[in-house]
Amino acid sequence: MIARMWEVRALGSGFDELLSWVCDVALPQVEVLPSHVSSEVYSSTDHRIVVISRWRHTPADLPAPPAHLTARAPHVWDFTPVDR
Repeated sequence: MIARMWEVRALGSGFDELLSWVCDVALPQVEVLPSHVSSEVYSSTDHRIVVISRWRHTPADLPAPPAHLTARAPHVWDFTPVDR
């Protein structure tokens, strides 16, 4: 299992539109893939949107968000479970 964290910061006025894009455009494109297990979306008061997706293997990239809605390019990190 691989967990991918995808995080983007919206321009102040573009937050609602960017959040809608993530939920209505970006996630539906990857949630249909056979290796996709689940996705969760989080938002913060400082205009960040975080997607945590879980994959059986090799995570797929979310499409690039509309540049006019973002303060910077998304950051992406992959994590694997730790046996303890």
